[in-house]
Amino acid sequence: MSEDTAAPDTARARCWRGRGIAFTPMETDDAELIQHWRSDPVAAHETGVWPSSLYQVRERIERYLDDDSRDDFLILLPDGTPIGVVALFDQHLSEGTAEAYLMLAPGYRGRGHGPAALEALTDLAFGELPIHRVEAVTHTDNRAALSVLTGAGFVQEGVSRSSCHHRGRRFDNAVLSLLRQEWETLARPRSWEL
Repeated sequence: MSEDTAAPDTARARCWRGRGIAFTPMETDDAELIQHWRSDPVAAHETGVWPSSLYQVRERIERYLDDDSRDDFLILLPDGTPIGVVALFDQHLSEGTAEAYLMLAPGYRGRGHGPAALEALTDLAFGELPIHRVEAVTHTDNRAALSVLTGAGFVQEGVSRSSCHHRGRRFDNAVLSLLRQEWETLARPRSWEL
């Protein structure tokens, strides 16, 4: 077990699966673990999110749980070890759009869990919801995130210039998306086939 994760929890319900991972609904009790992951300097820089107090993280999760326009999940390994967070948020079902979010614990980056989680998330969006477009945004210099996103089928559409201020400088954000028809042509098993 890594210091980046909590002890495995085999009792949590798995509501969705992917290649070597599963999703379980996020709970308020996950706040301490998520706060720890968000406090990692690399995660803070890559996401441009200032680390928050445990109280703030808990309050945010409670708001998320009440928000019908989002679905937030912990990513679990088969043994129940939590390794990150994935979300489909800002869902506009009438428009068929949503945005994807992914954050992995430091010790689990670069092992293929990111693309697996995004593939499972897009399978949920396109296979179970009336979503037509899933968007993702990241700094243009965040090579790891860009690699994970393109590995899951996302296509870079453009750049929002100077759209983020972090650590005393302005960053450009890359805007990527995956459309339903692109997802349909991906040659890989879907989550329900695993």
